Amino acid sequence: MAGYFKIRVRPDGQFMFDLKAGAEVILTSEAYMTKAACMKGIESVKKNAADDSRYQRTTTPEGKFRFALDAANGQTIGGSGYYQTEAARDADIDTVKKQAPDAEVED
Repeated sequence: MAGYFKIRVRPDGQFMFDLKAGAEVILTSEAYMTKAACMKGIESVKKNAADDSRYQRTTTPEGKFRFALDAANGQTIGGSGYYQTEAARDADIDTVKKQAPDAEVED
């Protein structure tokens, strides 16, 4: 199934987006004050997703794995949840790389 971006509004009125592959959320954004800023964040994910050097791969002290996607200016655009294995994290990075550039946006 093709990936897509889903915009949501937090209870405090700020905007966020999730990149979803089917029902699974594979990347969640930071909060944005406006919908326009949220849309710019989505465009930044699309632009940077294919560049492997933009991904920060980390391990928590508890041994869980995560990733974050950064823009060219070093600002984090979005991050993942926690993974039990490094292979599962890396598989979702590959999914982001493949699906984000052409993903549609759902409001």
